[in-house]
Amino acid sequence: MAEHVRIGVLGAARIVPAALVRPARGSSAVEVAAVAARDVGRAQKFADRFGIPRVHSTYEDLLGDPNVDAVYIPLPNGLHGKWTLAALAAGKHVLCEKPFAANAEEAAVVAEAAAASGLVVMEAFHYRYHPLVLRLPEVVAELGQLRHVEARLSFPLPRFGDIRYSMELAGGALMDAGCYAVNLVRLLGGEPEVRSARALVKGPGVDRAMRAELRFEGGYTGTVVASMWSRSLLRMSAKVLGDNGEMRVFNPFAPQMGHRLTVKLKGHRRVERFERRPSYEYQLDAFANAVLHGKPFPTTADDAVATMRVVDDIYRAAGLPVRQPS
Repeated sequence: MAEHVRIGVLGAARIVPAALVRPARGSSAVEVAAVAARDVGRAQKFADRFGIPRVHSTYEDLLGDPNVDAVYIPLPNGLHGKWTLAALAAGKHVLCEKPFAANAEEAAVVAEAAAASGLVVMEAFHYRYHPLVLRLPEVVAELGQLRHVEARLSFPLPRFGDIRYSMELAGGALMDAGCYAVNLVRLLGGEPEVRSARALVKGPGVDRAMRAELRFEGGYTGTVVASMWSRSLLRMSAKVLGDNGEMRVFNPFAPQMGHRLTVKLKGHRRVERFERRPSYEYQLDAFANAVLHGKPFPTTADDAVATMRVVDDIYRAAGLPVRQPS
């Protein structure tokens, strides 16, 4: 049995140091073994800076490397499905950045391929592996019959030339920020029905902000708010209201940057806090344990399909096109 996972990176993206390189330095179970980028010179500079031993001139060459066991895919949204499928065809495990695919249809194709391959395919919702978020369903169970579930992720990204505003690359606030909020309301409340949605638009069909109203099978309501540029410049929160009380979470999506879990139950208030270890480190531990030891994990390909179904329904309700693969 292998003692560690050798990961290759498809693309020298900005997220790679925080999401993979630095967490791997503290792990005996993971080695960042190779990198490829569209510009081989950029890949070489990236490798030199972060001590990555091998550089490939194409993504295909990296996937053909016998010294790579798994790939991390931080490419633009519209390329996630294509390169996850290519990695599976090459026999590689996959850690793919969120959102998992351009839409639910593509996500389902990838999930089917993942199931057939027997390989590990993990969607990189890193926050789901932090002890704060692992605690949340336990607190929700204390609240009794639920009445409302809400999640918000908003941040300023005024650079409208950024790829996250590109329709061709499956961009938009809901895709980039809102997928977190959708994933979290699903965790806390179950599978929702989209009742209505309203978008602020930047460019043809590209949402710079989105608000969606939801309804769950139990009769309670939900709200998802996402923004890359609106009046709500920076907000990361979640809220669950129930017959017994309420739970409010400040910054469930990057708890290492500071967080707070506040619970009010029948007139009593408590605050819970958790360690500040980066969520990316917990995620990488889970990925390595899945690859090396077959351990289960929550952000599966099937879970990604369910998230993308809600994302697609929100776009339809807002009168915007469902995203397509690049």
